[in-house]
Amino acid sequence: MGASDWLKAQWNGWVDSRLDEEFRAKLRALPTRQNEYGFDPFGFHRDQVKAALLLTRFFYRDYFRVQVHGIERVPEGRVLLISNHSGQLPFDAICIAGSMIFDRDPPRIVRAMVDKFVWTLPFVSYLYARWGQINGTPENCRRLLEDEEAILVFPEGAKGIVKPFTKRYQLQEFGLGFMRLALETKSPIVPIAIVGAEEQAPAFNVKPLADLMGLPAIPIMPFPPFLPVMPLPTKYHMYFGEPLVFQGDPDDEDEVLQEKVKRVKNEIQTMLRAGLQERKHIFW
Repeated sequence: MGASDWLKAQWNGWVDSRLDEEFRAKLRALPTRQNEYGFDPFGFHRDQVKAALLLTRFFYRDYFRVQVHGIERVPEGRVLLISNHSGQLPFDAICIAGSMIFDRDPPRIVRAMVDKFVWTLPFVSYLYARWGQINGTPENCRRLLEDEEAILVFPEGAKGIVKPFTKRYQLQEFGLGFMRLALETKSPIVPIAIVGAEEQAPAFNVKPLADLMGLPAIPIMPFPPFLPVMPLPTKYHMYFGEPLVFQGDPDDEDEVLQEKVKRVKNEIQTMLRAGLQERKHIFW
């Protein structure tokens, strides 16, 4: 056995030793169309996602202590999960994925539409594929929806995570792509509002440096460690709205689609306002 095989065996043994029966049951219940080698058509592998799910469970249950409302509203089959986006790094995506595995019965894997720049980072494309995440092209999303998968979309994109702290919980402009996909594939849309992520890493964007490096943002926090590599342990409150079903032509003009997108955005903004009124404290 070579050194790399030995290290891999040790790592797998360490991971397996930390899987309790609840975790193993959730893992077994995850639906997947795997081939004889254990991979699905997009590279997801049930065994290789174990470590990622352990980390997800830590952030979901222990660090952000996510309180979920209305997850039973997420239907079976194809669905677009549309959420506000904030917090500099995608811990909100991690926690949405965690809610669908640890608080939904039966559990589901969420396929997040990942910005194309992420796939240029070392090792990320390999790991994200093994963990079920996808390059967010319309064709990839169309195929997954036709396979009855759950797709997570942040229509604010990078604008959501780089907005100044003074504009927290103020939704930025939504893109239209998710609505075209919903109409084309006849997929319901479930709006999601997350309260708590906006305060986890208050930072400002060093835009000139980000532009120079070809990144959407380089956030700097006003206190150590300055980079938001580890967020503050704010408490997340996650609200799932009623599924929305839209009718229309996916090739309609932007002005026509904008009215439908506005309804989704308003639903999320309304849930954010209600969640902020209900919240007693940032950290509990």
